[in-house]
Amino acid sequence: MSHVALVNVLVRDYDEAIAFYTGAFGLRLLEDSPQGGGKRWVVVGSPDDGAGLRLALATRQAQRARVGNQAGDGVGFFLHVEDFDATLERALAHGAVATEEPRQEPHGRVIILEDLYGNRWDVIEPAPDER
Repeated sequence: MSHVALVNVLVRDYDEAIAFYTGAFGLRLLEDSPQGGGKRWVVVGSPDDGAGLRLALATRQAQRARVGNQAGDGVGFFLHVEDFDATLERALAHGAVATEEPRQEPHGRVIILEDLYGNRWDVIEPAPDER
């Protein structure tokens, strides 16, 4: 059996990214290991399920140009939450930007948020029958 373990997210700074993703989205710091030369292996995510985010420092010009635009102008990431209102409040307080009003869809409550870099996230509280 195969599963996606990590998704690479280009960031400007490890510590600001850790602070944002743990504070705004409630993810946990799962690993932060020095790799030499100022590089670190940094992973945030849920310890019990789902793919983690590997926070990759953008060091080359082509990488720096992609920070915040890894999915073009589309949604690139999906975050399922248990408490939509609390997550939204926390995310906005940590600098996330709402691109729309919350809406109810058949699969749950949804809002698109931009993270501190401009990456777009669907934040979803799944409908009870979708959990």
